[in-house]
Amino acid sequence: MKRALVLGGLLAAVAALPATAQTEFGVSAGVYSSYVWRGLTLTSKPVFQPSAYLSFPIGSASLTVGGWANVDIGKYDGADDIAEGGGTSMNLAEFDPYAEIGYTLGKASLTWGITGYIYPNDAGLTSDFNTWEVYGKASLDAPLSPGIAAYYDIDKVKGLYVEGSLSHGVPLGATTLNLGATAGFDFGQDADLDDNDVPQADFYNFQDKGLTHVDLSASVDLAAGPVSITPSFHFQIDRDPFTKVRDLGHTDEDYKIWGGVSISWSKALGKAAEE
Repeated sequence: MKRALVLGGLLAAVAALPATAQTEFGVSAGVYSSYVWRGLTLTSKPVFQPSAYLSFPIGSASLTVGGWANVDIGKYDGADDIAEGGGTSMNLAEFDPYAEIGYTLGKASLTWGITGYIYPNDAGLTSDFNTWEVYGKASLDAPLSPGIAAYYDIDKVKGLYVEGSLSHGVPLGATTLNLGATAGFDFGQDADLDDNDVPQADFYNFQDKGLTHVDLSASVDLAAGPVSITPSFHFQIDRDPFTKVRDLGHTDEDYKIWGGVSISWSKALGKAAEE
């Protein structure tokens, strides 16, 4: 019921505005050297990550519904391996459904949404860790494209996580080199340690409050007919003790390096809506 009320409020806020957008369907698939989420290594070896979405106009805004998934490519059961699926299989390890409203106000782009984290695993992250978040994002059409995103877990963790970001495009022949910097901050998704360093929280993502990590990234979008191919590279500065874990053999690292390549395709459906 809580999720229905949140999404219903988002729809009501924009339903009366004139329509200008067009329905769009898109899919993507990526292969990465590891699965790093908010600075945390969830799988320390290669993963496959597909996604799909459908976006359609509601007033002058757009409603997007979609899903994202992570698949551990191998049965990662080595002594040093971290595997979201617990090293038991190569099956789907995570599925994240989401719905969001996006619109612009002047030079600001705003997004409000809700997402779930579903773990259909027998080991590792199991259904005991399934949870839901509501979120809001804002970015500005200005030098360095400043942005901020806030995520609040309304189910298991019941805490706030915030990211601030900057990005800049550098012309590179017929394409663009996209440079980015993202800093993560925990405001209530931590372990809440007592004086004896015993966690008081039942579910948590980080050990401490404050800066969790800084991610420096570079990517290039390469057009290949109707699809876009995007290789990406990440250099991460680790701050929270949990983000310092690269794998079970490297648990106190000051940085991580990871990357991969994704392929995406999208298509407009039908005619553009009239104002």
